Order: sequence, then C-alpha cells, then structure tokens
Amino acid sequence: MYRNSWLPEVFNDFFYNNNMPKANATAPAINVLVSDNEYTVELAAPGLRKEDFVINVNADGDLTIKMEKKQSENEQKARYVRREFSYSKYEQTLILPEDVDKEKISAKMADGVLNINLPKLKQEEVKVARQIEVG
Repeated sequence: MYRNSWLPEVFNDFFYNNNMPKANATAPAINVLVSDNEYTVELAAPGLRKEDFVINVNADGDLTIKMEKKQSENEQKARYVRREFSYSKYEQTLILPEDVDKEKISAKMADGVLNINLPKLKQEEVKVARQIEVG
C-alpha cells in the first residue's frame, strides 16, 4: 500500500485502500491535491454535466459523491458498436480529515472534471507577548 506522509492518515486510509468499493469497474478516476489552505478532489467526468451530480456531507461527516447519467431518447435509440467510457451510475464516499471546514465545501464542473474544494479550518495562531525576566 502506498502512503504519502504529507496526507493525513484518514485520507491515506481512504484513498490508498485497495478494497475501496466502487459502483463498477469503469468508475471515474480521482485525484486529490493538498495545499496549505485546502484539499481539492478532482473526478474525471467527461461528457457529464453538473446536473448529473449530487454531492453532500452525510450524518457521519463524510463526503458523498453520486453521479447518474440520464440517457436522452435519442441516445436510447442508438446502439454502440464499441463503448469504452460509460459512467451511467457512480457513488463514492470520502472520509474527510478533521481539519476540513465542512460548512465551506464547494464544487464546480470545468472541462470534463468535477472539482470539489475542501477548505481547511483556519488555524488560530496564538501569539503570546510577555516580558522574560532574567534570573
């Protein structure tokens, strides 16, 4: 199992788990980026629209991503002779690290990629000004 020391253990346990359940064998690929201020989850979603996704934080505080591609009548009449990309239904639950500000999570679709921004909680830096007495 591959682990990155800069990712919190909870992220490591989730993102590098070989037993991670997926809706099907052609589940979209996920990237996770980390910066000083946020985590970003990128999910490959070519041909999908923002309306195809439902994203929420469940009662346990985990992030749930659901995707369902609805076929139009024109697509239902057509028949594929070869089909290598097909995400008709997908669901993934991500166990979030404790430092994610769950009230400020946002998502957007751009260029076939769903980006979910997970801002980190602001760390209050306590500065103590005091006189040091020389003894």
